[in-house]
Amino acid sequence: MLPIQQSLSIDPILLVWAFVIATTAVMLERLFSYQIRKFGKKARLPLHVANNMVLSIRLLLLVGTSALIISLAGVPMEWLVAISAILGSAVGFASNKTIGNFIAGFFLLAARPFRVGDYVKIGTVEGIVEEIAINYTKILAMDDSIVAISNLQLLDRDITNYRCTDAPIGKSLYHYNFEMGFNHSVSDAKMAQIFSEVLAGHKDPPSAPTFTLDRTTVDGRFYRVFFYVNNPDEIFQKKNKIYEQVLGKWDAARLGS
Repeated sequence: MLPIQQSLSIDPILLVWAFVIATTAVMLERLFSYQIRKFGKKARLPLHVANNMVLSIRLLLLVGTSALIISLAGVPMEWLVAISAILGSAVGFASNKTIGNFIAGFFLLAARPFRVGDYVKIGTVEGIVEEIAINYTKILAMDDSIVAISNLQLLDRDITNYRCTDAPIGKSLYHYNFEMGFNHSVSDAKMAQIFSEVLAGHKDPPSAPTFTLDRTTVDGRFYRVFFYVNNPDEIFQKKNKIYEQVLGKWDAARLGS
């Protein structure tokens, strides 16, 4: 009769190697975490971004250390490769967009087309950057809603950052512009007078608001207004105020003509 149970023996050398590998992985994790947090402070990255990077390094070290110890334990390499391929295919199929967002997040952190607090326009979405994470970037829109855009989508969209790069040291300055369209019921000269009167009441550093005739079509004329603010929150208020004042004077001129 064959024995049902067999004695289990653990190779002491294997235990030593496993201890060495685990200790090395812990030391590498601490070293990389320290360097990433140091880089995050120097580059002024948001805290959650640096934490996400540290977490990613920990996961990579954990997977690599586990695979190496399993290989030293005598698990056939064919089994290890097969299991890794199956798990890799499953994870890749289930989270290919997540991985793409992850890579795109690192690209955005390196390129830094904007930072938290900037007023930006990304495609058709515009507002203040609230958060830059590894997977998503969150924008506070003018209607107080939060719009989350995947970092993978950001790479395919036009990005406009209204922050002035030549602002004085220690201060922020934003140069914003927006378009207004009107039909031909009011003359161009009268529209120029309306814009001049409204913009004269808004004092902005380093210069007062200006306007230009952007284009003219059969249906109407389109003007573009430019103004400066020091705080991106002011863009919401100033844009709405200028829009309402110009529209009110245009409506009065239209009805009075």
